Amino acid sequence: MDLHLQGHTALIVGGARGIGRAIAEQFAREGASVVLWDRDPSVAETAHQIRRLLASDARAMSFAVDVTDTAEIDGAIQQLEQDRVDITDITYAAGIGSGEYGFPYWNVSVDRWGPVWEVNVMGAVRVAHRFGPDFAAKRRGTFLLIASVAGQVGSPTDPPYSAAKAAVINFAQCMAQDLAKHSVRVNTICPGMIQTELNRGVWEAWHRRQAPGDQLSYEDWGRQKVDRVTPLGRWQSPDDIARMAVFLASPMAENITGQTLNVDGGQVMHW
Repeated sequence: MDLHLQGHTALIVGGARGIGRAIAEQFAREGASVVLWDRDPSVAETAHQIRRLLASDARAMSFAVDVTDTAEIDGAIQQLEQDRVDITDITYAAGIGSGEYGFPYWNVSVDRWGPVWEVNVMGAVRVAHRFGPDFAAKRRGTFLLIASVAGQVGSPTDPPYSAAKAAVINFAQCMAQDLAKHSVRVNTICPGMIQTELNRGVWEAWHRRQAPGDQLSYEDWGRQKVDRVTPLGRWQSPDDIARMAVFLASPMAENITGQTLNVDGGQVMHW
């Protein structure tokens, strides 16, 4: 299906690996140029590999950016302006967990909350503040924030992460209300069970808390959890999220804004 994204330039924040990388690759397959931001130095190699997917008139660029540092964000934007790169679509896919198993919640040190909040929430706020006024002035553009089903159900596994993703969902709705009159759309995708480094980190934190006889391999832990919480009974993949992401950026989704879309195998069902 042609989503008519030729001529678009998508900025993917957190684009070096996992879901962010899959979204960048999907934009490239649809003929869009991509700009990748990530604090992981491997972002340059990811951009290099994505260039093989691009149409002849599209580009793939990368910048090492830490979204907790406003100066680094501003520096990357200045470089884009110097290179006359006009961003049309933004996906905020940067995210971290606390690295601790939070059941009960006081198992997670209060000191762990700050870094999780800075990356998951305040990073999104910084990016939105820098690009929102420009999108509004040009009366075009889309924002997509990657949240999590944990932000809807209060997952006890990692309370700082869960609370941060709930804030991301709410902030996206605030953005959508403010930007709708400027023809700018804002949506959120909530992935379910996906085999990413972050998901494996959740297992590692759980695993450390268990008695030796109760420990499970990552594969067995994941299989049991998928069977327990996912009606479709299967993992989701980064590509599942990526396909929804590019659809939401496309003209085919022109009447979709302020929405939280779950790509989770049915894990969260609202009645």
